[in-house]
Amino acid sequence: MKAPQDIILRPVITEASMQAIAMKKYTFKVAKDANKIEIAKAVEALFAGTKVAAVNTMNVNGRLKRMGRTAGYRPDWKKAIVTLTADSKTIEFFDSMM
Repeated sequence: MKAPQDIILRPVITEASMQAIAMKKYTFKVAKDANKIEIAKAVEALFAGTKVAAVNTMNVNGRLKRMGRTAGYRPDWKKAIVTLTADSKTIEFFDSMM
């Protein structure tokens, strides 16, 4: 079994993800081989007092980047949008961002 720190890699900070915090939806970059159940347990373990209602995942393709004549792709990654229950505590890290 993987540690929660190996599943949740980092938060995704964008305008859309910041607006979704009002609906208790938090966006994270997660390990490519993690499933929804592992992601939910990792969020509940890392952030005390949170209860996960739903997890939506998507695979994000790497973007094309050019360096002069040569071109290549950034690595592919997986994104998870975690919805907390209504009675759940918020995640303090995101509260400081707003």
